[in-house]
Amino acid sequence: MGWVAFALVACGCQAGLRYAAPAPGIPAAYRAPAAAAGAVPAAWWKGFGSAELDGLMADAERGSFDIRAAVARMQQADAQLRAAGGALLPEVTGSASHSWNRGSSVSFSGGRRIAESRSYSFGPNLSYELDLWGAVGAARDAAAAAALFSRYDQETVRLSVLTSVASAWFNALAFQDRLAVAGRNLRDAEEILAAIRARQDAGTASLLDVSQQETLVAGIRAQVPNLRLQRDGQVAALAVLVGRLPEQIDAPSGTLAALTLPPVAPGLPSALLVRRPDVAAAEANLQAQNANIRAARAAFFPAITLTGSAGWQSAALTSLISPGSLLLNAAASASQVIFDNGRLSAQLAQTQARNDELLANYRKAVVQAFADVETGLTQLRETTEQERLEQEAVNTAQRAADIARAQVLAGTLDIVTALQTQTALFNDLDLLAQARLARFQAEVTLYKALGGGWTQGDVLAPETPIFNGVL
Repeated sequence: MGWVAFALVACGCQAGLRYAAPAPGIPAAYRAPAAAAGAVPAAWWKGFGSAELDGLMADAERGSFDIRAAVARMQQADAQLRAAGGALLPEVTGSASHSWNRGSSVSFSGGRRIAESRSYSFGPNLSYELDLWGAVGAARDAAAAAALFSRYDQETVRLSVLTSVASAWFNALAFQDRLAVAGRNLRDAEEILAAIRARQDAGTASLLDVSQQETLVAGIRAQVPNLRLQRDGQVAALAVLVGRLPEQIDAPSGTLAALTLPPVAPGLPSALLVRRPDVAAAEANLQAQNANIRAARAAFFPAITLTGSAGWQSAALTSLISPGSLLLNAAASASQVIFDNGRLSAQLAQTQARNDELLANYRKAVVQAFADVETGLTQLRETTEQERLEQEAVNTAQRAADIARAQVLAGTLDIVTALQTQTALFNDLDLLAQARLARFQAEVTLYKALGGGWTQGDVLAPETPIFNGVL
């Protein structure tokens, strides 16, 4: 009766340690104005309307080294789960042996006698540890949670890779746009330079006027190599992200201005936590650590093992399989740590402290998720306004530059005013390209903050031959 009561108490303690999800604080609404309805599509990048980007995303999902590594980590975790699940059933092994012995002895009469013997045996052996305190089950639960974590981690890596591909591609396209702007500006500046030289030949412009325009032309021309360098650097980064050689990736074609900027509906804050794989991964770590605590507590109780064997043993191989050769054996053993100088207590304290650490990490991940969405919404709003204002500035500068060019060609405008209008237009055009890039990057950031269309229900629970599901 004492052992039964002891087992009931232990099982009761184990049940009290079962995992309970922490209650995170969820805001009622986002501070930044946003539409509450809708959800992010799984293939969110298709909303930009670029077949080139769609192809790069498909390449990344197939060939990304980071995604492949994450899949391999998931396969490792699944294998560890199968190994941990195997301990819940008896272990059966088989053995077979053959021994031969030859010896000699001397009799009292002085004669030598040779003795020879053989022995054959084979049969199965069984060993099973009774999981009265839940230690083996807790180890399996920890492995199951780790396998679930690996799935969430794979989705986190996938989201990071895909948003990085979009970001690098938009960067490369923006540098391409800025190169086009620099080429246009260079042509305009060279046209005005030719007009000023003609005026110098006519005696209506000075050498200083020519030199000032030549300085502007040289400055614009000097920007081109740096822009090409930065564009090619983004193309090389794209190659790494999609798992291809840099020579296999071409510079982007087209312009950011030709792309669609789809609206993003962040939805309600209460739905965010099931959309973020990093938050789900942080909670899976908590689940695994809860199981580790149960295993550490179970180590304080006795380990009870049942063993058994059956087989046949005979001196002759021909009579090995016979009723007279049958052997049976069964045993039960229990072991209990009496003194370990505080080792088990220290291990339990360590697992509990680790749980506190992971709980803090989980709560930080939750807060970070809401902060990411707030930041993304704010960035998208402000960059949209910035692009609008830069477009207005370009329109104004373009009108002034058109008037100045016409007057320079007609010889009715001083060179200083012409230089000022050119410089203002060139700067505004370049700033507009950068503002447009910032808006696209803000949208990618918001897609990532919202989980990229992923939901927790998309992940299949790990399976073992013994148990399906997890925790």
